[in-house]
Amino acid sequence: MKWITRERVKVDRVACPWLIKKFVDKDAEFLFVPGDKVMEIAEREHAIPYDVKGVELGHYGKECSFEAILKRYKLTGDPALVLLGKIVNGADTDNTLWNQPEGEGLEAIAEGFRHLGFKDDHELNAAEWIVYDALYAYCQEMIRQGKSDGAFKAGPSQQDVRSTNPWDRTGESIKPNQ
Repeated sequence: MKWITRERVKVDRVACPWLIKKFVDKDAEFLFVPGDKVMEIAEREHAIPYDVKGVELGHYGKECSFEAILKRYKLTGDPALVLLGKIVNGADTDNTLWNQPEGEGLEAIAEGFRHLGFKDDHELNAAEWIVYDALYAYCQEMIRQGKSDGAFKAGPSQQDVRSTNPWDRTGESIKPNQ
């Protein structure tokens, strides 16, 4: 199946192809075109548009396109993908829906990839997908540890998230001399 979105990708338009290829359509082919041509080319190519205003797989309220794909393709049963969706949302929006701390880091990484000189959106996607593989592994580990909001977000009973070492897979408290 063909999938189409706007060119000059960043965050959601990298995260969505990663999600689609890994969990929805392993044979997906992606088209990145000027924003004003997406719907015209989508119709001609029989491609599914995403991360474009007014389409099923776009932003709704404060949710991003990644989250729309999670819902549409019934991937919300994987709590690690749900957490990843919150991180993507935090990087792609004003981050007021989930207030996900990791989002700011992902936004910085995505911006950095845009300045590495890749020749096109396909090349940039190919290079950046390792970031989403790593984030998904992080999210899986957080779920395994019972931290469905990630390691950096203070929960109701955890006022200072710095009191635990997020890199320690055991979740042990940081010793005072560390």
